[in-house]
Amino acid sequence: MVAACLLSRGKTQQQCSNGFEMDRTSGQCLDVDECRTIVEACRGDMVCVNQNGGYLCIPRTNPVYRSPYLNPYSNAYPPPPPAPAPAPNYPAAARAPVICRFGYQMSEGNQCVDVDECASESHQCNPTQICINTEGGYTCSCTEGYWLLEGQCLDIDECRYGYCQQLCANVPGSYSCTCNPGFILNEDGRSCQDVNECTTNNPCVQNCVNTYGSFLCRCDPGYELEADGISCTDVNECDVGNHTCTLQQTCFNVQGGFKCLDPIRCEEPYILISENHCMCPAENPGCRDQPFTILYRDMDVSGRTVPSDIFQMQATSRYPGAYYIFQIKSGNEGREFYMRQTGPISATLVMTRPLKGPRDILLDLEMITVNTVINFRGSSVIRLRIYVSQYPF
Repeated sequence: MVAACLLSRGKTQQQCSNGFEMDRTSGQCLDVDECRTIVEACRGDMVCVNQNGGYLCIPRTNPVYRSPYLNPYSNAYPPPPPAPAPAPNYPAAARAPVICRFGYQMSEGNQCVDVDECASESHQCNPTQICINTEGGYTCSCTEGYWLLEGQCLDIDECRYGYCQQLCANVPGSYSCTCNPGFILNEDGRSCQDVNECTTNNPCVQNCVNTYGSFLCRCDPGYELEADGISCTDVNECDVGNHTCTLQQTCFNVQGGFKCLDPIRCEEPYILISENHCMCPAENPGCRDQPFTILYRDMDVSGRTVPSDIFQMQATSRYPGAYYIFQIKSGNEGREFYMRQTGPISATLVMTRPLKGPRDILLDLEMITVNTVINFRGSSVIRLRIYVSQYPF
Protein backbone atom coordinates (compact mmCIF):
# COMPACT_ATOMS: atom_id res chain seq x y z
CA MET A 1 0.00 0.00 0.00
CA VAL A 2 1.38 3.45 -0.96
CA ALA A 3 0.65 6.54 1.21
CA ALA A 4 -0.96 9.43 -0.60
CA CYS A 5 0.68 12.89 -0.59
CA LEU A 6 -1.08 16.22 -1.21
CA LEU A 7 0.79 19.40 -2.29
CA SER A 8 -0.39 22.73 -0.83
CA ARG A 9 1.13 26.20 -1.62
CA GLY A 10 4.75 25.35 -1.95
CA LYS A 11 4.99 22.90 0.92
CA THR A 12 4.30 19.24 1.17
CA GLN A 13 1.41 18.14 3.33
CA GLN A 14 1.55 14.34 3.87
CA GLN A 15 -1.65 12.40 4.36
CA CYS A 16 -1.85 8.62 4.95
CA SER A 17 -4.22 6.30 3.10
CA ASN A 18 -6.89 4.24 4.87
CA GLY A 19 -5.33 1.54 7.06
CA PHE A 20 -2.24 3.65 7.83
CA GLU A 21 -1.48 6.38 10.35
CA MET A 22 1.22 9.06 10.60
CA ASP A 23 4.20 8.33 12.83
CA ARG A 24 5.18 11.78 14.09
CA THR A 25 8.61 10.63 15.16
CA SER A 26 9.67 9.26 11.81
CA GLY A 27 7.23 11.15 9.62
CA GLN A 28 6.24 7.87 7.89
CA CYS A 29 2.83 6.23 7.30
CA LEU A 30 2.70 3.07 9.40
CA ASP A 31 0.21 0.23 9.11
CA VAL A 32 -2.67 0.17 11.59
CA ASP A 33 -3.10 -3.20 13.29
CA GLU A 34 -6.89 -3.45 13.17
CA CYS A 35 -6.79 -6.83 14.94
CA ARG A 36 -5.54 -4.98 18.08
CA THR A 37 -7.46 -1.74 17.77
CA ILE A 38 -10.91 -3.00 16.68
CA VAL A 39 -12.87 -4.94 19.24
CA GLU A 40 -14.17 -8.21 17.81
CA ALA A 41 -12.94 -7.39 14.32
CA CYS A 42 -13.75 -11.01 13.39
CA ARG A 43 -16.54 -13.02 15.00
CA GLY A 44 -17.44 -16.62 15.47
CA ASP A 45 -14.81 -19.17 14.43
CA MET A 46 -12.91 -16.62 12.36
CA VAL A 47 -9.45 -15.34 13.21
CA CYS A 48 -8.29 -11.80 12.49
CA VAL A 49 -5.09 -11.51 10.41
CA ASN A 50 -3.54 -8.09 9.97
CA GLN A 51 -2.55 -6.98 6.47
CA ASN A 52 -0.81 -3.89 5.16
CA GLY A 53 -3.58 -1.32 5.01
CA GLY A 54 -6.27 -3.71 6.27
CA TYR A 55 -7.00 -7.14 7.77
CA LEU A 56 -8.44 -10.54 6.91
CA CYS A 57 -10.88 -12.84 8.69
CA ILE A 58 -9.97 -16.45 7.96
CA PRO A 59 -11.20 -19.75 9.42
CA ARG A 60 -9.43 -20.89 12.55
CA THR A 61 -8.76 -24.27 10.88
CA ASN A 62 -6.93 -22.75 7.92
CA PRO A 63 -3.48 -24.46 7.94
CA VAL A 64 -1.90 -21.63 5.96
CA TYR A 65 -1.83 -19.27 8.92
CA ARG A 66 -0.94 -19.68 12.58
CA SER A 67 -1.27 -16.37 14.40
CA PRO A 68 1.63 -15.57 16.75
CA TYR A 69 -0.85 -13.68 18.91
CA LEU A 70 -3.59 -16.32 19.08
CA ASN A 71 -4.33 -17.70 22.52
CA PRO A 72 -5.53 -21.29 22.09
CA TYR A 73 -7.66 -20.96 25.23
CA SER A 74 -9.29 -17.63 24.46
CA ASN A 75 -10.80 -15.74 21.55
CA ALA A 76 -9.34 -12.44 22.84
CA TYR A 77 -6.00 -10.97 21.90
CA PRO A 78 -3.51 -10.06 24.71
CA PRO A 79 -3.04 -6.37 25.55
CA PRO A 80 -0.74 -4.47 23.26
CA PRO A 81 2.93 -4.32 24.26
CA PRO A 82 4.49 -1.05 25.40
CA ALA A 83 5.13 1.55 22.74
CA PRO A 84 8.39 0.76 21.00
CA ALA A 85 11.34 3.05 21.03
CA PRO A 86 12.02 5.05 17.92
CA ALA A 87 13.29 2.67 15.25
CA PRO A 88 15.11 3.13 12.00
CA ASN A 89 12.95 4.12 9.09
CA TYR A 90 12.22 0.64 7.50
CA PRO A 91 9.46 0.19 4.90
CA ALA A 92 6.08 -0.55 6.41
CA ALA A 93 5.81 -3.88 4.58
CA ALA A 94 8.94 -5.15 6.31
CA ARG A 95 7.39 -4.68 9.70
CA ALA A 96 4.12 -6.58 9.06
CA PRO A 97 3.93 -10.41 8.96
CA VAL A 98 3.77 -11.77 5.41
CA ILE A 99 0.41 -13.48 4.94
CA CYS A 100 -0.60 -15.20 1.67
CA ARG A 101 -4.16 -14.92 0.48
CA PHE A 102 -6.41 -17.92 0.32
CA GLY A 103 -5.38 -20.12 -2.63
CA TYR A 104 -1.72 -19.19 -2.31
CA GLN A 105 1.10 -20.53 -0.18
CA MET A 106 4.55 -19.35 0.87
CA SER A 107 7.40 -20.62 -1.31
CA GLU A 108 10.98 -21.28 -0.25
CA GLY A 109 11.86 -17.94 -1.79
CA ASN A 110 9.47 -16.22 0.64
CA GLN A 111 6.98 -15.52 -2.16
CA CYS A 112 3.25 -16.23 -2.36
CA VAL A 113 2.66 -18.74 -5.14
CA ASP A 114 -0.56 -20.27 -6.42
CA VAL A 115 -1.72 -23.55 -4.92
CA ASP A 116 -2.55 -26.07 -7.69
CA GLU A 117 -5.61 -27.66 -6.13
CA CYS A 118 -6.03 -29.93 -9.17
CA ALA A 119 -2.55 -31.43 -8.92
CA SER A 120 -2.72 -31.77 -5.15
CA GLU A 121 -6.25 -33.24 -5.38
CA SER A 122 -7.47 -30.77 -2.78
CA HIS A 123 -10.36 -29.67 -4.99
CA GLN A 124 -14.02 -30.48 -4.49
CA CYS A 125 -14.95 -31.30 -8.11
CA ASN A 126 -17.49 -34.04 -8.76
CA PRO A 127 -16.05 -37.32 -10.14
CA THR A 128 -17.84 -36.60 -13.42
CA GLN A 129 -16.10 -33.22 -13.70
CA ILE A 130 -12.56 -32.13 -14.49
CA CYS A 131 -10.56 -29.70 -12.37
CA ILE A 132 -9.02 -26.62 -14.04
CA ASN A 133 -6.52 -24.71 -11.93
CA THR A 134 -6.77 -20.92 -11.85
CA GLU A 135 -4.84 -18.17 -10.07
CA GLY A 136 -5.82 -18.44 -6.44
CA GLY A 137 -8.39 -21.16 -6.98
CA TYR A 138 -9.85 -23.64 -9.46
CA THR A 139 -12.97 -24.31 -11.50
CA CYS A 140 -14.90 -27.50 -12.12
CA SER A 141 -15.77 -28.10 -15.75
CA CYS A 142 -16.82 -30.88 -18.12
CA THR A 143 -14.96 -32.52 -20.97
CA GLU A 144 -15.97 -31.90 -24.57
CA GLY A 145 -19.27 -33.55 -25.40
CA TYR A 146 -20.71 -32.98 -21.91
CA TRP A 147 -22.43 -30.06 -20.22
CA LEU A 148 -22.77 -29.12 -16.56
CA LEU A 149 -26.25 -29.49 -15.13
CA GLU A 150 -26.95 -29.31 -11.39
CA GLY A 151 -23.37 -30.22 -10.54
CA GLN A 152 -23.27 -33.23 -12.86
CA CYS A 153 -21.64 -33.60 -16.29
CA LEU A 154 -24.28 -34.97 -18.64
CA ASP A 155 -23.69 -36.23 -22.17
CA ILE A 156 -24.76 -33.88 -24.96
CA ASP A 157 -26.94 -35.66 -27.52
CA GLU A 158 -25.48 -34.01 -30.61
CA CYS A 159 -27.88 -35.93 -32.85
CA ARG A 160 -30.81 -33.88 -31.46
CA TYR A 161 -29.19 -30.68 -32.68
CA GLY A 162 -28.55 -31.73 -36.29
CA TYR A 163 -24.80 -32.13 -36.10
CA CYS A 164 -24.94 -34.71 -38.94
CA GLN A 165 -26.38 -34.11 -42.41
CA GLN A 166 -27.85 -37.60 -42.73
CA LEU A 167 -27.37 -40.42 -40.18
CA CYS A 168 -26.21 -39.75 -36.63
CA ALA A 169 -25.29 -42.12 -33.78
CA ASN A 170 -24.81 -40.58 -30.33
CA VAL A 171 -22.05 -42.02 -28.13
CA PRO A 172 -20.94 -40.88 -24.65
CA GLY A 173 -19.14 -37.58 -25.03
CA SER A 174 -19.29 -37.59 -28.82
CA TYR A 175 -21.22 -38.64 -31.91
CA SER A 176 -20.68 -40.43 -35.21
CA CYS A 177 -22.03 -39.38 -38.61
CA THR A 178 -22.70 -41.81 -41.45
CA CYS A 179 -24.38 -41.51 -44.82
CA ASN A 180 -27.21 -43.23 -46.63
CA PRO A 181 -26.40 -45.69 -49.42
CA GLY A 182 -25.22 -43.78 -52.46
CA PHE A 183 -23.33 -41.18 -50.42
CA ILE A 184 -19.90 -40.92 -48.80
CA LEU A 185 -18.86 -38.91 -45.75
CA ASN A 186 -16.89 -35.72 -46.46
CA GLU A 187 -13.66 -34.82 -44.70
CA ASP A 188 -15.55 -32.62 -42.22
CA GLY A 189 -17.04 -35.82 -40.75
CA ARG A 190 -20.56 -34.38 -40.87
CA SER A 191 -21.77 -33.73 -44.43
CA CYS A 192 -22.36 -36.29 -47.16
CA GLN A 193 -21.50 -36.27 -50.85
CA ASP A 194 -23.21 -38.12 -53.67
CA VAL A 195 -21.36 -41.13 -55.10
CA ASN A 196 -21.30 -41.31 -58.88
CA GLU A 197 -21.82 -45.04 -59.24
CA CYS A 198 -21.51 -44.77 -63.02
CA THR A 199 -17.85 -43.71 -62.81
CA THR A 200 -16.67 -45.49 -59.68
CA ASN A 201 -18.17 -48.95 -60.15
CA ASN A 202 -20.66 -49.01 -62.99
CA PRO A 203 -23.21 -51.72 -62.10
CA CYS A 204 -25.21 -51.41 -65.32
CA VAL A 205 -24.80 -53.86 -68.17
CA GLN A 206 -25.30 -51.16 -70.80
CA ASN A 207 -25.90 -47.48 -69.93
CA CYS A 208 -25.73 -45.84 -66.50
CA VAL A 209 -27.35 -42.56 -65.45
CA ASN A 210 -26.23 -41.12 -62.11
CA THR A 211 -28.89 -39.63 -59.83
CA TYR A 212 -28.65 -37.96 -56.42
CA GLY A 213 -27.87 -40.80 -54.05
CA SER A 214 -28.50 -43.53 -56.59
CA PHE A 215 -28.35 -44.43 -60.30
CA LEU A 216 -30.52 -45.68 -63.15
CA CYS A 217 -29.70 -48.23 -65.82
CA ARG A 218 -30.84 -47.68 -69.38
CA CYS A 219 -30.71 -50.05 -72.36
CA ASP A 220 -29.69 -49.43 -75.94
CA PRO A 221 -32.32 -49.48 -78.69
CA GLY A 222 -33.49 -53.02 -79.31
CA TYR A 223 -33.13 -54.02 -75.66
CA GLU A 224 -35.37 -53.81 -72.62
CA LEU A 225 -34.48 -53.56 -68.94
CA GLU A 226 -34.87 -56.72 -66.91
CA ALA A 227 -36.57 -56.93 -63.52
CA ASP A 228 -33.24 -56.60 -61.67
CA GLY A 229 -32.96 -53.04 -62.98
CA ILE A 230 -29.41 -53.68 -64.20
CA SER A 231 -29.43 -56.22 -67.04
CA CYS A 232 -30.77 -55.75 -70.55
CA THR A 233 -32.57 -58.34 -72.69
CA ASP A 234 -32.77 -58.30 -76.45
CA VAL A 235 -36.18 -57.48 -77.88
CA ASN A 236 -37.19 -60.00 -80.56
CA GLU A 237 -38.73 -57.61 -83.05
CA CYS A 238 -39.63 -60.49 -85.32
CA ASP A 239 -41.81 -62.14 -82.68
CA VAL A 240 -43.54 -58.97 -81.49
CA GLY A 241 -44.05 -57.67 -85.03
CA ASN A 242 -41.99 -54.55 -84.44
CA HIS A 243 -40.03 -54.69 -87.71
CA THR A 244 -40.13 -53.21 -91.19
CA CYS A 245 -39.61 -56.31 -93.32
CA THR A 246 -41.85 -56.81 -96.35
CA LEU A 247 -44.04 -59.82 -96.93
CA GLN A 248 -41.47 -61.21 -99.36
CA GLN A 249 -38.64 -60.88 -96.83
CA THR A 250 -37.90 -62.97 -93.80
CA CYS A 251 -37.38 -61.20 -90.44
CA PHE A 252 -34.31 -62.47 -88.64
CA ASN A 253 -33.72 -61.30 -85.08
CA VAL A 254 -30.25 -60.18 -83.99
CA GLN A 255 -29.00 -58.63 -80.74
CA GLY A 256 -30.40 -55.11 -80.54
CA GLY A 257 -32.21 -55.26 -83.87
CA PHE A 258 -33.32 -57.41 -86.79
CA LYS A 259 -32.43 -58.28 -90.34
CA CYS A 260 -34.74 -58.44 -93.33
CA LEU A 261 -33.55 -61.36 -95.45
CA ASP A 262 -34.44 -61.46 -99.10
CA PRO A 263 -35.62 -64.74 -100.61
CA ILE A 264 -32.84 -67.13 -101.62
CA ARG A 265 -31.93 -66.89 -105.24
CA CYS A 266 -29.83 -69.78 -106.50
CA GLU A 267 -27.07 -68.87 -108.90
CA GLU A 268 -26.65 -70.76 -112.16
CA PRO A 269 -26.31 -73.70 -112.55
CA TYR A 270 -28.05 -74.24 -109.19
CA ILE A 271 -31.77 -74.66 -108.77
CA LEU A 272 -33.91 -73.98 -105.70
CA ILE A 273 -35.21 -77.16 -104.12
CA SER A 274 -36.53 -75.64 -100.87
CA GLU A 275 -36.74 -72.28 -99.12
CA ASN A 276 -33.03 -72.11 -98.27
CA HIS A 277 -31.55 -75.00 -100.24
CA CYS A 278 -29.94 -74.92 -103.71
CA MET A 279 -28.81 -77.97 -105.69
CA CYS A 280 -26.58 -78.37 -108.68
CA PRO A 281 -28.01 -81.21 -110.90
CA ALA A 282 -25.53 -84.00 -111.68
CA GLU A 283 -26.62 -84.13 -115.34
CA ASN A 284 -25.59 -80.50 -115.80
CA PRO A 285 -21.98 -80.40 -117.09
CA GLY A 286 -21.46 -77.11 -115.26
CA CYS A 287 -21.90 -78.86 -111.90
CA ARG A 288 -18.96 -81.21 -112.31
CA ASP A 289 -16.53 -79.25 -110.11
CA GLN A 290 -19.14 -77.51 -107.96
CA PRO A 291 -20.55 -78.49 -104.54
CA PHE A 292 -23.57 -80.69 -104.97
CA THR A 293 -25.73 -78.61 -102.60
CA ILE A 294 -25.57 -75.18 -100.89
CA LEU A 295 -27.60 -74.79 -97.71
CA TYR A 296 -28.13 -71.25 -96.38
CA ARG A 297 -28.09 -70.57 -92.66
CA ASP A 298 -28.10 -67.38 -90.54
CA MET A 299 -26.94 -66.85 -86.96
CA ASP A 300 -26.10 -64.06 -84.46
CA VAL A 301 -22.94 -64.40 -82.35
CA SER A 302 -23.15 -61.07 -80.45
CA GLY A 303 -21.93 -61.35 -76.87
CA ARG A 304 -20.25 -64.74 -77.33
CA THR A 305 -17.06 -65.34 -75.35
CA VAL A 306 -14.06 -67.00 -76.95
CA PRO A 307 -13.27 -69.69 -77.65
CA SER A 308 -16.86 -70.67 -78.33
CA ASP A 309 -18.54 -73.50 -80.27
CA ILE A 310 -21.08 -71.72 -82.44
CA PHE A 311 -22.23 -74.17 -85.16
CA GLN A 312 -22.32 -77.91 -85.82
CA MET A 313 -22.16 -79.62 -89.22
CA GLN A 314 -22.65 -83.31 -90.00
CA ALA A 315 -23.47 -85.71 -92.81
CA THR A 316 -27.09 -86.79 -93.14
CA SER A 317 -26.19 -90.24 -94.44
CA ARG A 318 -23.20 -92.56 -94.32
CA TYR A 319 -22.11 -94.96 -97.04
CA PRO A 320 -19.80 -98.01 -96.80
CA GLY A 321 -16.20 -97.07 -97.54
CA ALA A 322 -16.86 -93.33 -97.29
CA TYR A 323 -15.22 -90.78 -95.01
CA TYR A 324 -15.74 -87.06 -94.55
CA ILE A 325 -13.50 -84.01 -94.40
CA PHE A 326 -14.73 -80.72 -92.91
CA GLN A 327 -13.13 -77.34 -93.64
CA ILE A 328 -13.79 -73.61 -93.99
CA LYS A 329 -13.75 -73.03 -97.72
CA SER A 330 -13.96 -69.21 -97.72
CA GLY A 331 -14.68 -66.14 -95.56
CA ASN A 332 -12.11 -66.80 -92.82
CA GLU A 333 -9.43 -64.41 -93.99
CA GLY A 334 -9.07 -63.00 -90.46
CA ARG A 335 -8.59 -66.50 -89.00
CA GLU A 336 -11.32 -65.89 -86.45
CA PHE A 337 -12.80 -69.41 -86.83
CA TYR A 338 -11.69 -72.99 -87.31
CA MET A 339 -13.38 -76.39 -87.83
CA ARG A 340 -12.87 -79.06 -85.19
CA GLN A 341 -13.86 -82.58 -86.22
CA THR A 342 -15.89 -84.13 -83.43
CA GLY A 343 -16.71 -87.51 -85.00
CA PRO A 344 -16.53 -89.55 -88.21
CA ILE A 345 -19.44 -87.64 -89.75
CA SER A 346 -19.51 -84.37 -87.76
CA ALA A 347 -17.53 -81.21 -86.99
CA THR A 348 -17.99 -78.03 -84.98
CA LEU A 349 -17.28 -74.43 -85.99
CA VAL A 350 -15.29 -72.66 -83.25
CA MET A 351 -15.01 -68.88 -82.86
CA THR A 352 -11.47 -68.16 -81.65
CA ARG A 353 -11.32 -64.34 -81.54
CA PRO A 354 -13.76 -61.69 -80.27
CA LEU A 355 -15.69 -59.96 -83.02
CA LYS A 356 -16.39 -56.23 -83.02
CA GLY A 357 -19.64 -55.09 -84.61
CA PRO A 358 -21.65 -54.08 -86.37
CA ARG A 359 -20.45 -56.63 -88.88
CA ASP A 360 -21.76 -59.34 -91.21
CA ILE A 361 -19.57 -62.36 -92.01
CA LEU A 362 -20.22 -64.95 -94.72
CA LEU A 363 -18.55 -68.35 -94.25
CA ASP A 364 -18.69 -71.32 -96.63
CA LEU A 365 -18.38 -74.49 -94.54
CA GLU A 366 -17.56 -77.44 -96.76
CA MET A 367 -18.05 -81.14 -96.13
CA ILE A 368 -16.06 -83.32 -98.57
CA THR A 369 -17.21 -86.91 -99.09
CA VAL A 370 -14.57 -89.42 -100.22
CA ASN A 371 -15.50 -92.99 -101.16
CA THR A 372 -12.58 -95.16 -102.21
CA VAL A 373 -14.78 -98.14 -103.00
CA ILE A 374 -16.54 -96.45 -105.87
CA ASN A 375 -13.82 -93.86 -106.46
CA PHE A 376 -16.11 -90.92 -105.61
CA ARG A 377 -15.31 -87.42 -104.36
CA GLY A 378 -17.95 -84.78 -103.87
CA SER A 379 -18.83 -81.91 -101.53
CA SER A 380 -21.67 -79.96 -99.94
CA VAL A 381 -21.56 -76.40 -98.59
CA ILE A 382 -23.35 -74.61 -95.79
CA ARG A 383 -23.27 -70.87 -96.51
CA LEU A 384 -23.39 -69.44 -93.00
CA ARG A 385 -24.17 -65.74 -92.57
CA ILE A 386 -22.94 -64.50 -89.17
CA TYR A 387 -24.21 -61.22 -87.70
CA VAL A 388 -22.31 -59.25 -85.06
CA SER A 389 -24.24 -56.52 -83.22
CA GLN A 390 -22.69 -53.12 -82.43
CA TYR A 391 -23.36 -53.84 -78.76
CA PRO A 392 -20.99 -56.31 -77.06
CA PHE A 393 -23.66 -57.65 -74.72
